[in-house]
Amino acid sequence: MRKMEWAGRSNHIGGIPRGMVFMVVGAFAKAVASLFNSTSVQNADTLIHLVRSRPPGVPLITVSNHMSTLDDPVMWGFKGFPSMDAKLARWVLAAEDICFKNALLSYFFRLGKCIPITRGAGIYQEHMNEALERLRDGAWLHTFPEGKVSQEDSPVRRLKWGTASLIVRAPITPIVLPIVHHGLEEVMPENIFFGKRPPFPLWNKNIKMVVGEPIEFDLTKLRQEAISTSRNISFPRAGWPSTSPCGLDEAAQRCLFTAMSEQIWAVMEKLRSSLKHS
Repeated sequence: MRKMEWAGRSNHIGGIPRGMVFMVVGAFAKAVASLFNSTSVQNADTLIHLVRSRPPGVPLITVSNHMSTLDDPVMWGFKGFPSMDAKLARWVLAAEDICFKNALLSYFFRLGKCIPITRGAGIYQEHMNEALERLRDGAWLHTFPEGKVSQEDSPVRRLKWGTASLIVRAPITPIVLPIVHHGLEEVMPENIFFGKRPPFPLWNKNIKMVVGEPIEFDLTKLRQEAISTSRNISFPRAGWPSTSPCGLDEAAQRCLFTAMSEQIWAVMEKLRSSLKHS
């Protein structure tokens, strides 16, 4: 059963509550990113163009590292980005145990175009189907494929398979755009206030972001390689559909999602390195 899905529909009470949420949250993101802190974005025009003007019906998936609990929405608060436009705004996969703990939070985050994801429940959980429906509609979906916040100055963590599975299973192959950022871990540090996060965002920090170019996947070749590789490995089955929408058994799917995740990781790590030395 999908949690409070009705509140996330664009026609809920004429779209008025959603519009109000994005006006308030978008203004908050602008204030944190551009007023109280300094944010610089390399290649921002690529992101803005794809959000505003990609081909009709073509979905967009953006992927980024996860440095703080404020990454979304603050990373969309840089100057020139339409952060208060509810129609253009991203859908985002959000942790159910954090953002959907009670009815009030669930309603708020649903209005904010968040899709609840149960960590550890796998790529075939019901709300992943909801994410696929948004991609089918040609929407923009943001994911944090690391799966959790990491504030260490270290390489991007190994990516979960969820994002790769969405790319493969989407009815229309999405544009996949990588983003890496640094500095939000200083705006909302995890353990600075009596071992907890501060009650409000910190200020006078420098936030840096770099937007990459769309990642190209040769899905035909990747599927063939996954089938070939899967013949030589064995592992406990997780009960995935034996024939998935992409026409692969569980073993081949695991190989395919691993290869795609590694490709995304390599691009993100390259961006992280360039940002670190910029």
